[in-house]
Amino acid sequence: MSIYDFTVKDMSGNDVSLAKYKGKVLLIVNTATECGFTPQYDDLQGMYDAFKDKGFDVLDFPCNQFGHQAPGTEKEIAKFCTSRFGVTFPQFAKIEVNGEHQSPLFAYLKKQKGFSGFDTSTETGKFMDEYLQKLDKNYAQNSDIKWNFTKFLISKKGEVVARFEPTANLDDVADAIVNELQNA
Repeated sequence: MSIYDFTVKDMSGNDVSLAKYKGKVLLIVNTATECGFTPQYDDLQGMYDAFKDKGFDVLDFPCNQFGHQAPGTEKEIAKFCTSRFGVTFPQFAKIEVNGEHQSPLFAYLKKQKGFSGFDTSTETGKFMDEYLQKLDKNYAQNSDIKWNFTKFLISKKGEVVARFEPTANLDDVADAIVNELQNA
C-alpha cells in the first residue's frame, strides 16, 4: 500500500486519486486559517514556488479539530489562503485527522510515521509540549496529529519518508524536500 491507493475530495467535493501525483515529491499538510502557525502558508508557498518545476507539490488539507481554527467553508478557506498568502498549491476538502471520523489517508500517514516529539529547545516547541501535557500527560505516546500544520514528506515512490511537527524548523523541511528531489 502507498499513498497512491487513496482517493480524497478536492475543495469542490470531487474525487481526486492521489495516483495523480505518482513520481512527485509531496508535502501533505493539515492546515488551519486561524492558527498561530497559519503564517507557515507563506513558507509552504515559497517551497512550492521553489520546487514545483522539479517535481514537487504541497497538498493542503484544512482541519478544524484543533481549537476550531479552520472555520468556514472550503470556498472561504481557499479565498483566505489565496488572498492573504497567495496560495497556488492544491487544496482539498476539510477533513478530520484523528478520531472516529479521521481521513483514511491520515490514518495511513500516522501509521507510517508516528509522533517523535517537539523540539523543546525552542520556545514554541516547549509551549506545545507543556500545553498538550496539560490536556493529556501521555499525549506523546500515540501517533495522533498533535496540532495544525503537521507535515508528511512523501517520496517519488509514494512512501512516507518523514513527519514534521508544526514546530519543526522549516529550513529543515526544505532541506528534506531537496534531498528527496535528488533521490532517483
